[in-house]
Formats: sequence, structure tokens, C-alpha cells
Amino acid sequence: MPDVVMPRLSDSMEEGTILRWLVASGAEVSRGDEIVEIETDKANMAYEADASGALEIVAAEGTTVAVGGLIATIGGGSDSGSGSAARRADPVDSGRAHAGPAAGARASSSPPVKVSPIARKLAQSLGVDLAGVTGSGPGGRIVKADVEAAASGENAQAQPAAPADAAAADAGAPGGKGAARSEPLSRLQQTIARRMAETKATVPEFTVATEVDMAAAVSLRAQLKAAAAADEAVPSFNDLIVKASALALREHPRANGAYRDGAFELYERVNVGMAVAAQDALIVPTLFDADRASLRELARTARALAARVRDGSVTPPELSGGTFTVSNLGMFGVTDFTAIINSGQAGILAVGALREEPVMADGRIVPGVRMTLTLSCDHRILYGADAAAFLARIRALLEAPIALAL
Repeated sequence: MPDVVMPRLSDSMEEGTILRWLVASGAEVSRGDEIVEIETDKANMAYEADASGALEIVAAEGTTVAVGGLIATIGGGSDSGSGSAARRADPVDSGRAHAGPAAGARASSSPPVKVSPIARKLAQSLGVDLAGVTGSGPGGRIVKADVEAAASGENAQAQPAAPADAAAADAGAPGGKGAARSEPLSRLQQTIARRMAETKATVPEFTVATEVDMAAAVSLRAQLKAAAAADEAVPSFNDLIVKASALALREHPRANGAYRDGAFELYERVNVGMAVAAQDALIVPTLFDADRASLRELARTARALAARVRDGSVTPPELSGGTFTVSNLGMFGVTDFTAIINSGQAGILAVGALREEPVMADGRIVPGVRMTLTLSCDHRILYGADAAAFLARIRALLEAPIALAL
């Protein structure tokens, strides 16, 4: 009987959480049918059956399972499924819920409570019994707000209200922070936190910065906007920066690589990651072969990717394969900052806001437009002179941007 195991949906995925079964246990499925929605470290994805037959669910909704761990079987014979679950038990992660919760779900005639992973973790930390919580999410699913509401109600009943004078005294006490609320991280936030900490602990980084005269780039974008059709994507300044970075990466191979296991790993394709602020997280979709794409192609792709990030429909393949990253906070009025390098890359470019300011030209003070670029580098593969030359090439392309439009 075919086993359905937790798939590896991205190159960095180590485990996944069952968000929602799309097919009931015991139902017949066909090869290619979407059967389960899985939360990974990068996105939520629907997974398809790779065989036909009766689906027997092993891992209940909300269960976290290591890659390769059994989540269901397709076919018949519960004894076979139990044997498969036993054979695939992960001794390292035996403390986490794998076949155990699912076995209980199979033995019970009532369907499992539908709980989002964040709500389940929050309930554990607050001591909320999910059996008594009514879900307000789709299909009666318990979400974070339901747990918070239940916790608030239970606390109000269990604890007498503090006297007003005591509360005031506590609020005014030195170092008093008031009531604290624990907010569990989503799987994506956990992954970001772990990788950023690993990078800061293991990568010997340094930064170089430069000022760019953006007057010509401003003029070019105005011309592109005037020439664009009504429904055509107009390249943004970030698109110009991504294109300039991509062309510079092609000329500086080590900037388009990484240090790995005592060797330089140089990548054939120039795939620029574009940092996008999503809800409570920073997601980096990839603009593949950015050095070969036209500005208008980059603009269309960038907008589509950003939209999919924000509505949660971006897929793991669209978040993988980046060889360099551009992070832009200029739209928030940030003039300059230092970004943390993504694992497996040699550097990341931090982009500040365009600033109108007086500048000297031919001995006269005239209006100008400036922008600060800060390049964070892994010193194991990019040295000072390499980084300076790479950043200078990006600046030169932005100051004479006609090459970006060719």
C-alpha cells in the first residue's frame, strides 16, 4: 500500500505542518488530486496524491512531521499502514507529534479539531483547552484570535481584578512593563530567526557604501513611464537597481557565488532575490536570470511576485535559487541601513531612499538626487577591493542607465 510521506517542498525544508486535509479519511482519490495543504518554512502549498485509492489519514491537522515521515496511506488495510508508521518513526523527533496524535484521530469516530499551527502553539503556552474553544475560521477552524479570546475569558474568571491603586502602583513602579503576552512564532518566523542568527554567528561580514547620483535614472524612468501603454508595467527604481546589480554580478562572478566547505561556489545563473515585506515576515522571492530580462520583464515579474507574497500564494520554487539579494527600505524613508546576508550568498545590497539635496556641479550649487547603497559582504569570498569594484559598477550603471534599457 503506497505511503504518503511529508514531501520536501523546498531545498531548505526539514519538516512541515499539516494545515488542512482536502480529502476526508476513507475517501477515494486519484493520482494528481490535491489531498493536503502543508505549511513549510517558506510557504503554504497543496500537495497532490501520487497514487490512486482510498486515503487513510495518519497525521492529523496541526501535526508537525519531519520530511519523509508518514502522513497518510493510499490503498487499503490498516495493519499495513500501522506497520509503515512504525517503520518510519523518527527516533530523533519522537518527542514531537507524529503517528501518535494521528492514531488517536483514527481511533476516534469524531473528526479532529481543526486548529491553525499558531493557534495550537499559543493555546499550549497559555494553557487553553482547545476542546472548549469554538473556531471562527474557515470550516470552524480555531485561529489565533479564538485562543486569545478564550484565554482572556478564562483569566477573567480565574483571577480577581486587581485594585485600581495596586494597578496604578505597578504601572508606575521602576522597570514595570505591565502585562506580558507570549506570541509564538510561525514556522516562517522561526526559520528567519534561526537563519539570521546562524549568519551573524558564522559569516565574517563587512560593509562598503557609496552615494549614487540618480538624476539620470530619474530621467530614464520618466521617459519609460511616458512611453508605456496604459496597462503596461512601468519599471520602478528598484527594478533599475535589480537590473544594474544583475549586470554587475555577471561581470563579477564571485559576487554571484558563495563560500561553501572551503571552496568558492560560483553560480552560472544570475538570480536576484527581492526582499518583500509580508505580514509579520520578510519574504525573498527570486527574479531568475535577471541579467537577461528586459526592464519591462523585470517590472512585470517583480510586481506579480510581490502580489503573490502578500496574498500567500507564492510557491517554494519561487523562493529558491537566489544567488544575490536586493533589500530596499527607501519607500519607508530610510536613507541607509545594513542588511544581513542570506545564507548561501556572497552579499546583499541595502538600498536607501532617493533624496533631493543641493550638490556641487561645475563650481555651482544645483539641485540633485542622491541615493545610498550599502553592500554587506562575506569576507571569505569577497575581499575589500572586489566589493568596492562590484559596488562601483552598480553605481556606474545607475548613473549612466541607458545600458539598463538595452
